[in-house]
Amino acid sequence: MAKIIAFIDGSLYSESVCDHAAWVAGRTGAEVEVLHVLGRRELSTVPGNLSGSIGLGARSALLEQLAESDAQAARLAQERGRAILADAKARIEADGVVQVGTRLRNADIVETIQEYEAGADLIVIGKRGLAADFARLHLGSNLERVVRSSTKPILVASRGFKPIEKVLIAFDGGRSVTKAVEFIAGLRGFDGLDFRLLSVGQETEAMRERIEGARDLLRKAGYTADARIEPGQPEKVIADMADAGEADMLLMGAYGHSRIRNFIIGSTTTEMLRSCRIPVMLFR
Repeated sequence: MAKIIAFIDGSLYSESVCDHAAWVAGRTGAEVEVLHVLGRRELSTVPGNLSGSIGLGARSALLEQLAESDAQAARLAQERGRAILADAKARIEADGVVQVGTRLRNADIVETIQEYEAGADLIVIGKRGLAADFARLHLGSNLERVVRSSTKPILVASRGFKPIEKVLIAFDGGRSVTKAVEFIAGLRGFDGLDFRLLSVGQETEAMRERIEGARDLLRKAGYTADARIEPGQPEKVIADMADAGEADMLLMGAYGHSRIRNFIIGSTTTEMLRSCRIPVMLFR
């Protein structure tokens, strides 16, 4: 692994994003580039339409005042962004990572990912952002957009970093999770971790063959790995395992269906992200 991109927004999760990026970089020797993206609303200096009965002179003066106010807000947002990036860089370097870069972007986060992900091997982002409703377990507004738009693995950081020793792979036999297993098998940075492949649902001969094949691939790569099939609902079984301390990180395929289908019947990916209190690495 050569490069990790970490997105931070100054929220509570930003520190966790830095810690998770530093953990992966420390194991793989990758460099870390930290990005803070300022949305267009934060930088807009164009006032809205103030139609009504305001006189022409007063209206022009008010427009000028609003434009200056917006310009000042944009300058403050940029200063805040640079301060956030400086703190993030210091935090990652304190964890022993030597190559740490920062970048402040004035763009949409999805556009930024599409621009920068070609040179990266992994993207790290927080589960929730500044506007998250923790009581209702709302996910960050950009999270699904980021996952759906990226072609690279995405590590969704949990609220706080904890040492990672046991990695659970939610195995459904699909292409995305097969990609996850191949990614780990080809990586020399996760040595010493305990990998557990889990398929939740009815056991079939085909599924047993697939999950054991994935297990054997990891073992050939030098990893400790086992595989099992359990009955039940994936969201509940996996969340219960995480809560019981049987997994420190989850690997799974992400958003295998269209937005319309997910809207109608719900998304397993979204539900897993909501319910799991451990970091989740997603593959599409």
